Amino acid sequence: MKIRLKNLGILKQAEFSVGELTVICGENNTGKSYTAYALYGFLNSWREYTRFPVSDTEIQRLLKNPVINIDLTQYVEMADDVLASACKRYASQLDSVFSAREGRFRNSEFAIQIGKRNDILEKEYKGTMEFNKTPAFDYIKNKGSEELTILQGLTIVNGREIGSQVIEDAIRSIIGEIVIADSLPRPFIASTERTGVAIFKKELNFARNQLLHEMTRADQKTNPGKLLFKAFQSYPLPIGEDVDFIRQLEDIVKRKSFVAKEYPEVLEDLDSIIGGDYNVLQYDQLYYVPKGTQLRLTMDQSSSAVRSLVNIYFYLRHIAHKGDLLMVDEPELNLHPANQRRIARLLARLVNLGVKVFITTHSDYIVKELNTLIMLNHDKPHLKRIAEENGYRQSELIRSDQVKVYMAQEALMPLEEGQKRRRRGYTLVEADIDPELGIEAPSFDETIDDMNRIQKDIVWGAE
Repeated sequence: MKIRLKNLGILKQAEFSVGELTVICGENNTGKSYTAYALYGFLNSWREYTRFPVSDTEIQRLLKNPVINIDLTQYVEMADDVLASACKRYASQLDSVFSAREGRFRNSEFAIQIGKRNDILEKEYKGTMEFNKTPAFDYIKNKGSEELTILQGLTIVNGREIGSQVIEDAIRSIIGEIVIADSLPRPFIASTERTGVAIFKKELNFARNQLLHEMTRADQKTNPGKLLFKAFQSYPLPIGEDVDFIRQLEDIVKRKSFVAKEYPEVLEDLDSIIGGDYNVLQYDQLYYVPKGTQLRLTMDQSSSAVRSLVNIYFYLRHIAHKGDLLMVDEPELNLHPANQRRIARLLARLVNLGVKVFITTHSDYIVKELNTLIMLNHDKPHLKRIAEENGYRQSELIRSDQVKVYMAQEALMPLEEGQKRRRRGYTLVEADIDPELGIEAPSFDETIDDMNRIQKDIVWGAE
C-alpha cells in the first residue's frame, strides 16, 4: 500500500509505503502527525467515498428477483480508478478531517495505491449487508469463481420498502468489501491527546448529556446543528475517535480480542509496563488499580503514563483483529526510557502476530530498540547468547524487510512541470535499514553525537 501526499500542512510533497511496521521519525512540526491523521482518516472512511458504477439493469434484476449473479472481473479491473476518485473526494473533505477552517486544505492532495487484485478471483467471500441494523442482503463468492451472488432477504425493513437506491447502495458496498476491503486494513488510532481524553472523560460525557437535555427542551424552530456547535468543540477526526472510544468502554469490555484469547502473555507484558490494571465499572466508571494494592484510582489521580496507555490497553484486550493497523502517535508519551524500550518490543510482537503497526516518534530509545530487534534476528551463536542473556524472546525479533522507516525533514523536492530548479520543502525521506546494523536515523544520531561532543569537551577541554 503506497500513499502520496501533497500540500498537507507543512508537508510539501511526500510518498511512503505502509509496511508491517511503519515508523515516521523527525523533529517537532515536520508533518508526522499530519501524515498519520490523513492516512487514518481515509482508512476509517473510504467506504463513504468509494463509488463503483452499478448499472440500472443489475438494480432492476435484484428488485424483481431475490437472487442475482454479477461478474466481478470488470470491477477488479477498475479498482484503481475507483480508488483514485475516492481519494479526490476524500482530499476535498480534509478540512473536516482536521477540523480546520474552510479552505485550509483546498490545495492538498491524497492518493493511495493498492495495485491490481487478481488474487480476489481465487478467494472465497461471504457476508451479510444490513439495512437500518437489520440483515437485508447476503452475498457469496466461491473460491476460484468470477461470479458474485447476492441474495435479497428482506423487501420491507422497519415498515419501509427497500427501493432502487438501497439496492444500488447495497451492490456498491458489497463490491467494495470484496474488491477493496482486503487491501485496506481496519485502523485504530491512539492520538497524542489520549491522556487528556482519559482525564476529561466525565466532562466530555457531561457535555454530551447537556446537548441531549437542550435538544429535549428545544422547540420545533430550533436548529439542532446550532445546539451541537454550542455544546461541543470540534476536534480532528482521530481525537474525536479517541473520545468516542473512551465513552464506549462499558460496551467494549464485553468483547474479547484474538490477543486475549490466543496470546494472553502479551497482555501480561502490557500490564507490567502499566504497573497495574484498569477496571470499568457500572455507569462507565474507569479506574486504575496499581499492582499488588487494593487502591482504586480515577484517571485524574493516576499518572500521565497510566493515562497514555488506556486506549492501547483496551484495544488489545477487547477489539484487536489480525490484519488491523494499530496507529500510535508518539508511543513514548510520558514513559520512562526503560518502558519506551518495552513498548517497542511489544509493538514488534504484535507485528509478528499479524497486527500491522504505524507509529510516529521522537524517541531514540524506541528506534534503537527496534534496531536491536532487527540485529538480533539472525541465526548466529553469539546473537542467540546475547538475546538470551538480555531477556529477548524470538517472538519479539523482527526482520528488516518487515519495517519501513521515514524521516520527516526538509529536503530537495522533485522537479515539477514548469520549474527549472528543484526547491526545498518538507517531505518524508526513507531511511536505510541494514539487516545487520539496523535503522539509520540521522536526526537522532546527530543530536546524540552533538551531546557527546559537548560533554567530551567539558571533561577534557582543560587539557
